[in-house]
Amino acid sequence: MKKYLLIILALSIATHFAFFGNPNQTVFDEVHFGKFVSGYYTGEYYFDIHPPLGKLMIAGFAKIVNFRPEYNFTEIGKEFPDNKYLALRLLPTIAGTLLSLIIYLLILELGMSRMAAFTGALLVVFDNALLAQSRLILLDPFLLLFGFSSLFFYFKKKYLPMAILAGLAISIKWTGLGFIALPILIEVAKTFKTTKIALKLTIANFKAVLKLASFFLVSLAIYFSVFALHFALLPNPGPGDAFMKPNFRENNITKNILDLNIEMYRSNQRLSASHPYSSQWYAWPLMTRPLYYWVSENSRIYFFGNPIIWWSSTIAVIFALLSIIRNTKYVIRNSTIPILLGGYFINMLPFIGVNRVMFLYHYLTALIFAILILVYLVDQNPFDPLRARKNSRKIFTGIIIASIAVFLFFAPLSYGLPLSEKAYDARIWFASWR
Repeated sequence: MKKYLLIILALSIATHFAFFGNPNQTVFDEVHFGKFVSGYYTGEYYFDIHPPLGKLMIAGFAKIVNFRPEYNFTEIGKEFPDNKYLALRLLPTIAGTLLSLIIYLLILELGMSRMAAFTGALLVVFDNALLAQSRLILLDPFLLLFGFSSLFFYFKKKYLPMAILAGLAISIKWTGLGFIALPILIEVAKTFKTTKIALKLTIANFKAVLKLASFFLVSLAIYFSVFALHFALLPNPGPGDAFMKPNFRENNITKNILDLNIEMYRSNQRLSASHPYSSQWYAWPLMTRPLYYWVSENSRIYFFGNPIIWWSSTIAVIFALLSIIRNTKYVIRNSTIPILLGGYFINMLPFIGVNRVMFLYHYLTALIFAILILVYLVDQNPFDPLRARKNSRKIFTGIIIASIAVFLFFAPLSYGLPLSEKAYDARIWFASWR
């Protein structure tokens, strides 16, 4: 196990820290999050549609290198005056680096083989979209690390660290609520799994649901504490005042937290502006519309997944779903596939009712569940276990080799490296990718 973990860590460090800091210009949503981080140094109140923990973490870490808010983050492509911006990108990069280790441990905890865990972790390491999202001043690396760590501790039945990490996840983005919903639904499903279960077992499962729910009060406490710190560090008037009620600084802290969360929800709903690279939820599994994060002469950063990983995992999700529909008794016999499908759809279905502009990166949490489904089907094909044991290692090896090759092919678009026009065109396989 240590050997696998060391290999995964080494490869993850290599991919995430290669060309670290490139480009030395503001990229995509760094224009927003850079300003928010700077607010904790000036004390000027800002408003964001996401909870504040991610920005707090980056600001606190940057203070170690004596970062000062001289950067104004006014536009994409604006060059940084010195190297202190590296401190702002470092913590998301570390979070992205560690994610693959958690995925390895989670896959083992789900009862799969070490080869399955090794493959699943490497698919996370060599996905171009996960890599690109982890090398900038962005929040998703924290969300994914905290969320899947929470699930790992849930399956180990370590409920306190589970609740703490879930609280951290929802304090990054509200989509972290999916990491709370899944364990609760699992416990509820155990309670009502079948009428043939003994009454004693049903009562025990019901108690487990209540126990799990009580632990999530810890998550809620963490969430409110993060907002309390947020208000304490922003005592001065700023651009965010316009989103709050008049004289909000004179209220009890609890009311301000509630008012702010209501305004965050409303502002999310009001985001109706169009974007040429936006996409709808049903297009994400096929990766039909990636988006440009940064363009400069012949260099680009493109938020774009590894086609081998995205498309094979999408096929796995469809296969698993159709197999369960065809064989409902399997749901009773083996819960792993329903659990993983549950995690996938919990992180997809809420987007159906969202009217605001959405992008491909909203799929990242569901993508990791799709990867888990893929490696589970190869490792323990429940519909043909004998064949799975015989061929799984060959299939895993093939997937790893193909994924690494395709990752390297698209890597210049993930790192922002120069490409000739001919080389760029060779990587744009469909018109919708332009």
